[in-house]
Amino acid sequence: MKIAYGDLIGGVSGDMFVAALLDLGLPVEKLKSELKKIPSLNYRLEVTKKSVHGIRATQFRVICGRKEPERPWKQIRALVQQSTLDPEVKEQGLRIFSRLAEAEGKIHGVAPDRVHFHEVGATDSIVDIMAAAIGCRHIGINALHFSRIPLGRGLARSGHGPLPLPGPATLELLRGLPVEWTRLDSETVTPTGAAIVTALGNSFGDQPRMTIEKIGYGAGQKVFPDRPNLFRLILGEDEAPWKQEEMVVMETNIDDMNPEFYDYVLDRLFAAGARDVFLSAIQMKKNRPGTLLRIIAEPSQREKLAQILFRETSTIGVRYYPVNRMILKRASKKVKTRFGTVKVKIIEEPDGTKRATPEYEDLKRIAQAKKIPLKVLYDVVLKTIKEKTLKY
Repeated sequence: MKIAYGDLIGGVSGDMFVAALLDLGLPVEKLKSELKKIPSLNYRLEVTKKSVHGIRATQFRVICGRKEPERPWKQIRALVQQSTLDPEVKEQGLRIFSRLAEAEGKIHGVAPDRVHFHEVGATDSIVDIMAAAIGCRHIGINALHFSRIPLGRGLARSGHGPLPLPGPATLELLRGLPVEWTRLDSETVTPTGAAIVTALGNSFGDQPRMTIEKIGYGAGQKVFPDRPNLFRLILGEDEAPWKQEEMVVMETNIDDMNPEFYDYVLDRLFAAGARDVFLSAIQMKKNRPGTLLRIIAEPSQREKLAQILFRETSTIGVRYYPVNRMILKRASKKVKTRFGTVKVKIIEEPDGTKRATPEYEDLKRIAQAKKIPLKVLYDVVLKTIKEKTLKY
């Protein structure tokens, strides 16, 4: 599996991320032709080579001819959806923008759909974000991992006036992720850069096990006194028999809620992005029986899930802490059987062998529709799946 490790030596911005992809081998002409599929944007691209502390790097800039009005999130979303880009590229780009909209909405106290972007709504930011999605798709990166995130201090200009660094949107996007504070009196991570790495990143911190194939350097616009202002993207093949992810565990003890409500609460949590939710019986103070509700989720989902807990349960407090987890590699595909199409999870064991498991909900749906015993259906479908999916 193709993976990449993003080393934030001097930080990251949208243009630095795209520059590193170009340095890895993304053809400029390919990028230009794909970006033309987005309607009504006026700009030109400037790609140059630059030496940073003796390291040859690529610099990428989007040049716009005139100052543009701010764009609302709805308009940007429609712009991307109306494009003729690959559906996977659209989905990835919209995921990045959605992270930005949520962060901006929280800062300004408005719903994400009512957010009006200033700097990140301009053409150059739209191009940076969509170019990042195009580049990752073209190079074939299956998973992205990043180093700890270096943050500078100071003040920066914005559409709202002077703002402290790191910018409020950047800090909001980086909630739950490992950062390190530098002595730089400058912006090291832009909101666009933060949105890209947090939307696409699978883990943050130590380098993953990999066989290095290519290395790309993206140069920033500023010059730092104590480090090269570079974003380094290391491309390679994953050597680990499993994936590592940084997650957050959230939990709360409840002893005063109608137990009938848990089914609804769990459905809401899963729909909001929780990876797993489970209940355990516990004995609480004064010997009252209670329930421990525990959630495993991506760090970026913490605030959203906490809101559901406070709104839908009787809890008055939620604990959370970061955890690392290792998971076996898996893939999903749809397999046609004589009973219908079934979604299948294919799991790769540490020794390289594969096993396949049909999705229970699909089996349940087919069994009910065709009035077949679930166990009989499972055995027949599993045999078909093994023949069709485990040949390689």
